[in-house]
Amino acid sequence: MKLLAITSCPAGIAHTYMAAESLQMNAKAMGIEMKVETRGSVGVENEITPEDIKGAHAIIIAADTQVDRERFRSIPIIDASVQEAIKDPKGLIEKATNAKKTTDFIEAVETSKEAQKSKRSGPYKHLMNGVSYMIPLVAAGGLIIALSFVFGIEAFKEKGTLAAALMDIGGGSAFALMVPLLAGFIAHSIADRPGLVPGLVGGMLAAKIGSGFLGGIIAGFLAGYIALWIKTYVKLPRNLEGLKPVLIIPFFSTLLIGLLMIYVIGTPVKAIMDAMTETLKGMTSANAGFLGLILGAMMAFDMGGPINKAAYTFGVGLLGSNVFEPMAAIMAAGMTPPLGLALATFLAKNKFTPEEREAGKAASVMGISFITEGAIPFAAADPLRVIPSIVIGSAITGALSMIFNCALRAPHGGIFVLLIPNAVSNVGMYVVSIAIGTAITAFLVTILKKSEATTNTAKG
Repeated sequence: MKLLAITSCPAGIAHTYMAAESLQMNAKAMGIEMKVETRGSVGVENEITPEDIKGAHAIIIAADTQVDRERFRSIPIIDASVQEAIKDPKGLIEKATNAKKTTDFIEAVETSKEAQKSKRSGPYKHLMNGVSYMIPLVAAGGLIIALSFVFGIEAFKEKGTLAAALMDIGGGSAFALMVPLLAGFIAHSIADRPGLVPGLVGGMLAAKIGSGFLGGIIAGFLAGYIALWIKTYVKLPRNLEGLKPVLIIPFFSTLLIGLLMIYVIGTPVKAIMDAMTETLKGMTSANAGFLGLILGAMMAFDMGGPINKAAYTFGVGLLGSNVFEPMAAIMAAGMTPPLGLALATFLAKNKFTPEEREAGKAASVMGISFITEGAIPFAAADPLRVIPSIVIGSAITGALSMIFNCALRAPHGGIFVLLIPNAVSNVGMYVVSIAIGTAITAFLVTILKKSEATTNTAKG
């Protein structure tokens, strides 16, 4: 049996490592293999990999700080404080060994998502780290902005009203943090904790200058690599090393990225963003349809992977420039794959296993919620037939949404956003676009897939 553990105390110095040592020593005495990731003041050490998670029975999270749990959803998690790990490591290890795994459709989706993440490396990995932290903020802010439109598209302009308060929360606060958060966590992925401060400041400057999400991405990478360089190559006497993560790295990296954004990067990137925004606003119907076709295909091609996230990030970035049509096409196209597959399991039951037909019910819920990853288990089981079907269906959905001039002011929420008045422009044709793409996806899957009975006979 193999166990995993994470230890982290607020100061990130003594207790983090005492807890790690206590768990490792007791696991060894009990004949159990254990890998412990420590999260100290210098960042993550002995990092747990996707391969470690795949082969582990459970994980002990002995932390008094926040730890991201998303990557551990496929195994049982034992929660504890750092003090518990120091005082009663044997009890925690016994709890972990006795924990039981569960398997269902949602877990299959999460496992597939983690497999995709494990393939990320280099700049793409860092970009996706920033995007993953930005998405919940953008979703919350966008939905709150959409709620302000319930009172009228321009009702927020009247000071002191509820509409104005909602716009201030969603647009003035949540959306104002979008670019800084993106840049901050790109830098965090590169340099760990020391990269967060310069990344956040660089992103804030990008937002203030007007260079948008593109400026934020550049600021995040520069801040991260500057902080990493200082962390790696600047050597101090042993008794002063503790100053590096709390003073030396934040000060010099923040100063450098700030000067670069103000005097070198900000203005030219702002010009690029302005030109792109004006081009999109002046698109003809044919050009808009072609853009929707491309964005729709991108959303379906890897179902939450790099191409999908690139399209989504593009749409989210344009919201800050008051360009709402691409976001509508992106969300509609992202809903289509799981909805189309769910419909196919209902229309052509003989072409799916009982487990797949049951999974179709969960996929339908994920589809209406704009969780494209609900299509992953079906695509993994039969990629040559499923992937072309969902790509065509989503591409048509995206194109129709753009041609019908549908616009979406909330970057998430799926079908539930349709219930908010004024959140979606031309809502009737937007629903038609999604319905057509769903039907095309289901039709193509039904035509291309062989019946389960035929497949089993062939195997036999």
